[in-house]
Amino acid sequence: MNRNIAVVGLGYVGLPVAVAFGKKHEVIGFDVNEERIKELKGGHDRTNEVEEKELKKADIKFTSNKNDLRDSDFIIIAVPTPINKNNQPDLTPLLKASETVGSALEKGTIVVYESTVYPGATEEDCVPVLEKHSNLVCGKDFYVGYSPERINPGDKEHTFETITKVVSGQTPEVLEVVAKVYGSVVKAGVHRATNIKVAEAAKVIENTQRDVNIALMNELAVIFNKIGIDTRDVLNAAGTKWNFLKFSPGLVGGHCIGVDPYYLTHKAQELGHHPEVILAGRRINDGMSKHIASSIIKEMLKKNISILDNTATILGLTFKENTPDLRNTKIIEVINELREYGLNVSVSDAEADSAEAKKYYDIELKDLDDLDYTDVLIFAVPHRDYVEKKRDYLNKVNENGIIFDLKGIVEETDLKYNQTIWRL
Repeated sequence: MNRNIAVVGLGYVGLPVAVAFGKKHEVIGFDVNEERIKELKGGHDRTNEVEEKELKKADIKFTSNKNDLRDSDFIIIAVPTPINKNNQPDLTPLLKASETVGSALEKGTIVVYESTVYPGATEEDCVPVLEKHSNLVCGKDFYVGYSPERINPGDKEHTFETITKVVSGQTPEVLEVVAKVYGSVVKAGVHRATNIKVAEAAKVIENTQRDVNIALMNELAVIFNKIGIDTRDVLNAAGTKWNFLKFSPGLVGGHCIGVDPYYLTHKAQELGHHPEVILAGRRINDGMSKHIASSIIKEMLKKNISILDNTATILGLTFKENTPDLRNTKIIEVINELREYGLNVSVSDAEADSAEAKKYYDIELKDLDDLDYTDVLIFAVPHRDYVEKKRDYLNKVNENGIIFDLKGIVEETDLKYNQTIWRL
């Protein structure tokens, strides 16, 4: 493997990729955010995906100067692909990155995209940008590939090196180069997709499948709540069958499961097909914040707990456990709904950065010692700290209080006095 590697975009996905390659090769790590480059040069990763000792092991030249990309002939683009307020794909970061790479593109370079997109985006949307800004011809002067990212923020077990890497290339020869480059660091091996569109589709359906299954669990949770039975008990019973898929209800936020399906539905609608099942799942999952908030209010009313001028405590603001990632968190929607009912909300998060919570959501995070006693405690995100110190947080609940356990970490035996518990 004699390719000079660069990684464009050093966030939750790009940095682990750069570090993995940097342990075996010289790597250029590029990001437009100069503050991000500065902190990485100082050995700190605010996403907590890479520890300082791992950063030091990697041979990475961190830079925000696009001209440094000219020294590379294998460029990996790993930037976010969000949606806009109308749930339509927003390719702006991807196309901007393509402009940057195109302006520094040298002949013979292979550009590999890792960002989640709809099938066809690499060749139909990104290649023209690369050609325009490089004055080179794709397929003659340079080539493209696609290798979908599978980084799971906060997951220290399923890492870049330990997950099978799907790879694709513009030609069979390019595919072999892409496979060898990734195969040099991915211990789990690579899977050669038949073409770029297949690789793009494989990525987007991974999270679409999870989204639809979680939507089913959420709808079941609503039904079982009306019946008056515990969803967790039902799932534990059903889970004894060998082929029952073990999904759980919950809020679906973040930058993957709650976003990726819209890339596929966009492409489907563009081709004249209305994807009913996928969009139905999205509607159910997007409606869970309202369901949870209204359920909290109903349970308070049942126990004659006042709403106005009362304060509920929420544990967890990030979109999932054991990560500081606040992007597209659905907890903020629950908070806003509760505030509309007139309930005050106090928020704690053992992982999130206080400055980011204030900047993005105008939320002042509180530490355990700063939390007041409350009638309503909501275990929203099961950070390790909340699981291990569960009793310390439960001690903040008043005698007649309610614990709302959104992720199933509290048992009836944890309760005392006249406390009650509500689960999804």
